[in-house]
Amino acid sequence: MLVVEDDRSIGESLVRGLRQAGYAVEGVRTGRAALTAASPDVVLLDLGLPDIDGVEVCRMLRARSDAAIIAVTARGEEADRVVALDEGADDYLVKPFGLAELLARIRAVLRRRRPAGPEILRHGPLALDLRTRQVSVDGRPIALTPKESGILECLAADPGRVVSRQKILERAWDAHWYGPTKVLDVHIAALRRKLGVPGLIETVYGHGFRLGAAPGRREPP
Repeated sequence: MLVVEDDRSIGESLVRGLRQAGYAVEGVRTGRAALTAASPDVVLLDLGLPDIDGVEVCRMLRARSDAAIIAVTARGEEADRVVALDEGADDYLVKPFGLAELLARIRAVLRRRRPAGPEILRHGPLALDLRTRQVSVDGRPIALTPKESGILECLAADPGRVVSRQKILERAWDAHWYGPTKVLDVHIAALRRKLGVPGLIETVYGHGFRLGAAPGRREPP
């Protein structure tokens, strides 16, 4: 992901928040730097750049790349939004905005640019549809709460990799979660009970959780 923002404090805050949310991020402060950066999947583009007008940068990026472009700017007039969208922006976000809204906009533009059809994560008997958030085990649907679904998605994105407690909380709760992590244990216990697959969610003491390498079959209800 590429953040193009000439205000140093805003740019650094955006980069930090997006990295905490799990994205690989590069930050630049000028239009020229944006045009010479490695090709990203998503560009957060400030329209008020010091060297090249952001709308022109948007047009030039769109001519050479299929990256999702979100115009991030203080310009809130309808005419400004129309111009940016006409020049290739996929979305338009007016400052000030919250990180949660920005992350939702990023997820939305990435969904629109994915190939048609549901994206399903599979691991042993587990299947998780990222588009509908539906979960099944051995083909049987499992009803999960939004928090449980978020935890499972975080773990299923890279089965076998240990995910820290803090990272899971930041992804499933809030990117700036600073509360007690014990709340996660309650949701993990409920998730294990609902899935009913011994060894599917492993605790790695002192580090976090991961999906087991060889999960068993679902226990009968």
